[in-house]
Amino acid sequence: MTFRLKRRAAPRTWTIPRKGTKWVKRPGPGPHAQDQSVPIQIVLRDILGVARSAREARILARQGSVKVDGKVAKDLDRGVGLMDTLSLADPLDAHYRVVKNTRGKLVLVKIPSPEAGLKIGQVRFKHTVPSGRVEVTLHDGRNLLLPATTPYRVGDSLKIEVPTQKVVDHYKLAPGAIAFVAGGSHVGQLARVDRVEVRNSSQPNLVHFAEGFSTTKEYVFVVGQKSPEVTLAEGVDR
Repeated sequence: MTFRLKRRAAPRTWTIPRKGTKWVKRPGPGPHAQDQSVPIQIVLRDILGVARSAREARILARQGSVKVDGKVAKDLDRGVGLMDTLSLADPLDAHYRVVKNTRGKLVLVKIPSPEAGLKIGQVRFKHTVPSGRVEVTLHDGRNLLLPATTPYRVGDSLKIEVPTQKVVDHYKLAPGAIAFVAGGSHVGQLARVDRVEVRNSSQPNLVHFAEGFSTTKEYVFVVGQKSPEVTLAEGVDR
């Protein structure tokens, strides 16, 4: 597998110019799909501008100055995707969360320091393992082993501490909840859940919102019951 990608073939979710050098960094295998993640090198150099070249980005990473979800990240191929947190050590001392804007682009929103240790994950799968416990898989490939009495359901969201993966809160996909839309024509919007439509067919289940639109269940990230529990946009108080 090649580790570079033609700029013109770069995913449309990346906020990089379509014209420029012929090649760009390709995301390495990881928790997010290629079109739903951006390599750390591109984040540091092209999006945040804290490095002027790939060499400077490598120096930052090798110094341990870059953390993703609370863990030091030295591999510049690693892709960061939706709801991941990225932290830069002193002297920059900045923290960011990866979200999508209303154009469907992956962008980094600056967040306060206490939030860098928190992350919201959408429950994608849930099944019982031989030990009798329940294994829950989140949207970023994270697996959590939990007691059999765990009430979490597919489509719900969990607020976890990173990197310990301790669950600190649970947000149900239910009427009245606040959700972030991660795909479709209303991508990047916050809306209040009105009802969930379960289809007994091959068609995906739908979530209808009080704002008058609907989208597939997979795109719906519940981020709170009354208001968002984490920062999702610049300059917006929670």
